[in-house]
Amino acid sequence: MKNVKAFIFDLDGVIVDTAKYHYLAWKKIANELGIDFTHEHNELLKGVSRVRSLDIILELGNIQATQENKDKWLVQKNEDYLSYLVNMDESEILPGVMPVLKFLKEKKQGIALGSASKNAKPILEKTGIMDYFDVVVDGNDVSNAKPDPEVFLQAAKLLNATNENSIVFEDSVAGVQAANIANMTSVGIGDKEVLSEAQYIFSDFTQIDTSFIEALINN
Repeated sequence: MKNVKAFIFDLDGVIVDTAKYHYLAWKKIANELGIDFTHEHNELLKGVSRVRSLDIILELGNIQATQENKDKWLVQKNEDYLSYLVNMDESEILPGVMPVLKFLKEKKQGIALGSASKNAKPILEKTGIMDYFDVVVDGNDVSNAKPDPEVFLQAAKLLNATNENSIVFEDSVAGVQAANIANMTSVGIGDKEVLSEAQYIFSDFTQIDTSFIEALINN
């Protein structure tokens, strides 16, 4: 089929704002360990796996921990995070996302989720948008964290798309780097200075109009 591309979306900070819940869950653990965990510190965890995120927090506090304690904190973090997700609904979808998803569906484009989150499917179900995605690749399906492009490569493969015909929407530096490493088109969602390596950058999806998506399809 002519002009069918793979549009791959990160989840946290791109489709929904669950980043605030990750922050609250990590801050709770950090505070218990005597670490003053700030929003600036939280930026270091964007697009990073849960295991690596804990290591970063422990490094901030210069804390050595046994694997047993690390495993305990990882479970605690996820339980706290999931408790925040219980009441999620479609109101959590970030502004401008739905018009883009609907337009891509109308144009019969391939739509995938490519996220490090192991809770991606429950979140898509709670927000009522699971049916928009032809493919979901999340933290349960990959072993390498971004900037390794594994999650995006898998998504493109499942959509039968080449890397050159794949477009990635990301809010993290690691995610943008992963897309670039894979030779995919990178679209940064967020701060222009932070995401300077992206090929295109928008502050949010309300800045993206259908003519831009049309150009990506026809490029």
